[in-house]
Amino acid sequence: MISVTHFHAMVIHFPIALLLVGFFSEILGMVTKKEFFKNAAVFLLLLGALGAIAAYISGNLAGEGIEEGPLKNPLELHELAATVTVWLAVATALLRVLVFFLKYNRQWVTWVFIFLFTALAGSVTATGYYGGQLVYEHAAGVELALPDFGNISDED
Repeated sequence: MISVTHFHAMVIHFPIALLLVGFFSEILGMVTKKEFFKNAAVFLLLLGALGAIAAYISGNLAGEGIEEGPLKNPLELHELAATVTVWLAVATALLRVLVFFLKYNRQWVTWVFIFLFTALAGSVTATGYYGGQLVYEHAAGVELALPDFGNISDED
């Protein structure tokens, strides 16, 4: 049976990859002036923002009930970083989609967008780092018992 903790672990990698690849695609589009990379960045950012929302919701559900103990502070740090990431992802995606569909290409909007996307890439990285600390340093979500494989015999 898949628990919320397992679901969170499966979901989180998509927004990390989509948002970071979208960021690099945007930068590559600015450097090379190729519309392909800019257009790809729009859709990667949009999908990544939706994935970040799913990861945030599943993470909140997975962390429910941890108000005390050794996981409290690392979990709160990860949750704070995740909250910043979701808000930055939504704000950056909304701005980029508006600019994309309205064809509003002003220099100041480009710089605001690049600033937001850079902050988002940093926030995604920090959130992933704190999540990795929860798992690899604090063993959050790690099952300590071996799974029951049933009656496996050597006679087969």
